[in-house]
Amino acid sequence: MHNEFLEQVKNETVLPVIVSPMFIISKPKMVIESCKSGVIGTFPLLNARTEEQLIEWMEEITGELSRLKVENPDAKIAPWGVNLIVHSSNHRYEGDLEIIKKYQPPIVITSLGKPVKEVEIVHSYGGKVFSDVISTKHAKKAAEAGVDGLVLVCNGAGGHGGTLNPYAFVAEVRQFWDGLIILAGCLTNGRDVLSARALGADFAYMGTRFITTEEAAADEEYKEMIIESTTQDIIYTDAISGVNANFLTKSIIKAGLDVSNLKKKDKVEVVHDEEAKAWKNIWSAGQGVGSITEVQPIAEVVRQLKEEHDHALAELTKVGITS
Repeated sequence: MHNEFLEQVKNETVLPVIVSPMFIISKPKMVIESCKSGVIGTFPLLNARTEEQLIEWMEEITGELSRLKVENPDAKIAPWGVNLIVHSSNHRYEGDLEIIKKYQPPIVITSLGKPVKEVEIVHSYGGKVFSDVISTKHAKKAAEAGVDGLVLVCNGAGGHGGTLNPYAFVAEVRQFWDGLIILAGCLTNGRDVLSARALGADFAYMGTRFITTEEAAADEEYKEMIIESTTQDIIYTDAISGVNANFLTKSIIKAGLDVSNLKKKDKVEVVHDEEAKAWKNIWSAGQGVGSITEVQPIAEVVRQLKEEHDHALAELTKVGITS
């Protein structure tokens, strides 16, 4: 089943890349342009402020992608996906799950919980479930739930990143898991996509690289801050939402907080309005910011990733490392 899915996606994409669902930033325009450019586009369901708006977004995405496929039958139009928070703090969980049933996104990425019910629902219409995990313990729990893919969120990833080295994480997970692996954490260019595949991952999960695209719903100052930043400007802290995540230090300072005296929040607020306010002013990014140098359209970013990937592959072939 996994091989059939990979073969299908290979025919619909130009690279095995998933543009990760980013809080506040990922919206329909970004999803559509990603899929149109040949990489998988996704968005967090909670980026739609209400269920009514979410329905409008689902109509827009499904309608536009269907139109593009009809008008461009030979084009590679990638599948799309959504991110569902499986956590008690998600007050919209039940309603959003019903919307998933209706619009049947090909991929559902779950976060912060064991997706047993979600797997049953998504599999009922032929979709795939990927689960975000930051440890082997979490990976085993997701595997027990029957997910199709594990998103291994490694050290240096933007958002709620983990602390594990990708070499160690992938190798350990592969000892008990033969399903899909989606690798996340500091993947910024086409060489990184090839490296992820060499490690044994099926997809590269890229977020920060796409924040500085024209279609991303990020503040222009946010985009410029990423372009101006290096690894030294990223801080890993649980002071913003109660869950450790990587943020741009400059944005924390700009928000009036003392970086040297950040304190963990008393409770996890992964989907509440208070966190939305915080993330609107305090911006997340991964450690891969150092190689991002300009704002570009998504189509140009994908073209560049493809060129870098193919060049790196050709260089390895030239020296006999691959064929």
